[in-house]
Parts: sequence; structure tokens; C-alpha cells
Amino acid sequence: MPPNLGRIPKELIAIPQWVCWRADKTPVNPLTGANAKANDPTTWGEFNQAVHYWDAHKDDDIAGIGYEFSADDSFAGVDLDRCRNAETGEIEEWAWKIIKRLNSYTEISPSGRGVHIIIKGTVPTGGNKKGQVEMYSQRHYFTMSGLHLEGSPATIEARQAELMVLHSEIFGPKEKEAHKGPHPSHTLVLTSSEIIAKAQAARNGRKFERLWNGIWQGDYRSPSEADLALCSMLAYWIGPDPGRIDLLFRQSGLFRKDKWDRRTGETTYGARTIAKAISSCRAFT
Repeated sequence: MPPNLGRIPKELIAIPQWVCWRADKTPVNPLTGANAKANDPTTWGEFNQAVHYWDAHKDDDIAGIGYEFSADDSFAGVDLDRCRNAETGEIEEWAWKIIKRLNSYTEISPSGRGVHIIIKGTVPTGGNKKGQVEMYSQRHYFTMSGLHLEGSPATIEARQAELMVLHSEIFGPKEKEAHKGPHPSHTLVLTSSEIIAKAQAARNGRKFERLWNGIWQGDYRSPSEADLALCSMLAYWIGPDPGRIDLLFRQSGLFRKDKWDRRTGETTYGARTIAKAISSCRAFT
């Protein structure tokens, strides 16, 4: 499919982290023609430099341009592979669900068989590739086409909370695997039902149970204070895992979607509450 580079968001174009790529997906330094390196910004270039090199060598082995994600920028990319029919344009349902959840600039990959979603956020540790899904925010590049996917925003949106939940769902421990090995941050990974049961049986179990059922009056001064208290209790049992804490909180009686997902700047009320709970937690089980 012919690219449409004019549709790439300007804030991405403005960052000098562009490379070219060969048909075998090897990244190329647009200034020298040598191989580019994911950990060496001196082998990247400006957007216009990458476009110029590609245009001058497209009849050779240069297939297109790409963007290198770096810890120094605010962007992350989610790659959904083999989810699009290149002839009909039909996208598989599982991929559409992720596209709608992240709700940010999405483009069709140069092959026409996948999509790339660009968001503002940082990919959590614990996994980058599984099955048909990949996600990166540093030390990796995405081929770029500018073929904006109709039905998705034309702008890059801040989606840290959504990314954390998605990452936890894909790369986090499965319920049936919960006791097969140690968690990186605490001894055992508990299933959701085990977390709730243990919290209810603890010394502050009555408070947890009331919060879990959405009852905060009499124990806390405001719903926001109750939200933080429940997140702190969940963090104690789960460990510093924002994605899992978010998943469980959304099952509680305190969850109010409009407030939890309300965005201020580049984050949400829910993400801020979870981050505060984790940072103030003195110990994890």
C-alpha cells in the first residue's frame, strides 16, 4: 500500500528519532546508510532526512521510514500483527477491541496486514511480545506508513492507565498459573478470589469488605479518601502492580467509571490514586 506520510501526527514528526528500513526490517541510519541501532540516537535522524534517504534509495533496498521509541520521549507503540485482511481491509474483532480501548492514533502497517497504535505512555516491565501483540516505549522502532485507520483518532492521546491494564491482561500471570513461581515483587501471586478472601480475613477485614461493597460513610471523610484506602489495601496484597490493582478496583462497589477514568493532563484520577497508594505502601505481602 502506498504510504501517506502527511497523516503522521506532527508531534511525532518533530522528534529527531527517525530511521529508514530495509525489506528485511533492518533499521538504517538515514544520514549514513549504515545500520541504525535502537540504543544509539546518533544513528537516527530528522523526519525529513529519513524521507529524503528513502526517496533516494527506494529503488534499491530501502522499503520505508520508521520511528525509534526512546525513554527520552513520551510515546509508546502497540503493534497488532496479522489482524487485517490486506485485500478487504477487514480487521479482526480482537484487534478492534484493543484499538477502541486505547483510542489513539492508529495506522495500517506497511504490509497492510497489521496495525500500529501510537499513544503517550510507558510500557510496564514484564513483557513486550506475546502472540500477535507487541508493545514498546524504548529500544525498538516501528515502521510507519501514515495510512491512518478510519474510525481511530488522528491525534496521539495519553493512555497510560489503559496501557497498564492491557499490559497486565496480556503479560500478567494467569489465574491457573498463579502458584507456579515467584512474583518479581512478592512471594506468591494470588488469584483475584484469593486476594479478596485474604483481605476479608485480615485484621482490617471489616473495613476492606465495606469498601469492597462501596460503603465508605462512617469510616472515611470522602469517596476519594476511600478510593485511596482500598487501593492501598489491594496494593498490600497484590504488590506494586498498577494493572492488577486497577483490574480489581474496577470490580469493587467504589468504582465510578466517570470519575475513575477522568483525565487531567496526561493521566487519570484512577492512575494517580493507584500510584499514590503504591508509593505510600510500606510493605507488600
